[in-house]
Amino acid sequence: MKVLVIGDSCKDVFVYGKCDRLAPAAPVPVFVPQYQRENRGMAANVYENLLSFKVDVDLVTNTTEIVKTRYVEEKTNHMVIRVDSGEEKIEKIEDIELYSYSDYDAIIISDYDKGFLSEEDIEYISRQHQNVFLDTKKLLGEWAYHINFIKINQTEYEKTQHLVEGIDWYKEKLIVTMGSKGASYADKTFLVDKVEIKDLTGAGDTFLAALVYKYGLEYNIMDAIAFANECATLVVQQKGVNIIDV
Repeated sequence: MKVLVIGDSCKDVFVYGKCDRLAPAAPVPVFVPQYQRENRGMAANVYENLLSFKVDVDLVTNTTEIVKTRYVEEKTNHMVIRVDSGEEKIEKIEDIELYSYSDYDAIIISDYDKGFLSEEDIEYISRQHQNVFLDTKKLLGEWAYHINFIKINQTEYEKTQHLVEGIDWYKEKLIVTMGSKGASYADKTFLVDKVEIKDLTGAGDTFLAALVYKYGLEYNIMDAIAFANECATLVVQQKGVNIIDV
């Protein structure tokens, strides 16, 4: 199986430390860093998860680095603050017509809506292949008609719901992830086991990678969603962003 991932990527930085007191000059916590973890995030996290499944995968992403730095109280795993940088400098994808889309068994568009891909870009890519998966932060529209499956989370669905309700072709495409409540597709709910959730960061990327991997083996979207649920459930039980271990 050979997959092409296209989308915006970042570097996720987790700085773990102590918050034992408030600052004397202002009612804010004093954060004392202890250790730090870094990993690739967003589309690059989808890419890394596919590599863990031993998939032959290529990544087309931004070269300007977006950095998301999270300061986390180590004992409670409570995020004190997140600091983002680099988004204002992200460049748009170039030479979109020159990629050999037909060389791949599936195309994944991991669109975090940071400026790397436009709606027109996504529509163009979706017309080039018969097996395209989309995860997007954009509001949905007719531009997504040629996508095979669209994965969005519950919050994103609520924002775009008024645009897709009553449109029949969306029912066959839309997969909504709902955190601890599982996922829904075509009026069916896929439940997940109750576990202790330590961090949801990157779980959607794991879900997407697992979904495409499993679908590529059997071409059964119901089984693929169930498998993706299982994989996402594994990573949310760990701190930070984690790659599925298979």
